[in-house]
Amino acid sequence: MNTEEKADAPVAPPPEDDGMTWWYRWLCKIAGVLGGVSCAVSGVWNCVTVNPLNIAAGVWMVLTAFVLFLCEVPFCCQFIEFANAIAARADKFKPWQKSFFYCGLALFPVFLSFSFTTLFGNAIAFATGVLYGLASLGKKGEAVTYARLQHQKMGDEERMTEKANGAPE
Repeated sequence: MNTEEKADAPVAPPPEDDGMTWWYRWLCKIAGVLGGVSCAVSGVWNCVTVNPLNIAAGVWMVLTAFVLFLCEVPFCCQFIEFANAIAARADKFKPWQKSFFYCGLALFPVFLSFSFTTLFGNAIAFATGVLYGLASLGKKGEAVTYARLQHQKMGDEERMTEKANGAPE
């Protein structure tokens, strides 16, 4: 294959090994879009002031909105050449990495300029990070497996107390 054939070859999507169901993945994407909209609107509103910290927080919020749109819904940024490459790289991140990234992006303007606009504007973006963090914890275990583990643990504890009390085995 020459370089032209490699460029035209379809790129296979990354394997879905992060344990997220399709509806939870869509929930995270929708939360990311809503978080981007709230950050953008609140960021622009925050820039309408004379306080330089509010302006800096507003600019950061608009940039956070851009990053959320770029990572979660790259078709909104279709006229930016590198949007698909960044979205493909962001899809390869593990959920806990996305969680730290989104929560960090959402917390910085709140620490920079604490106000209702920055707090509520970044709340949905922070919630997106929380959703990705919950996804990194994995699926809930089965009740039968948990009951077996508890039963085995109780049996082990009884044997340990019998040995400690000097009872014969």
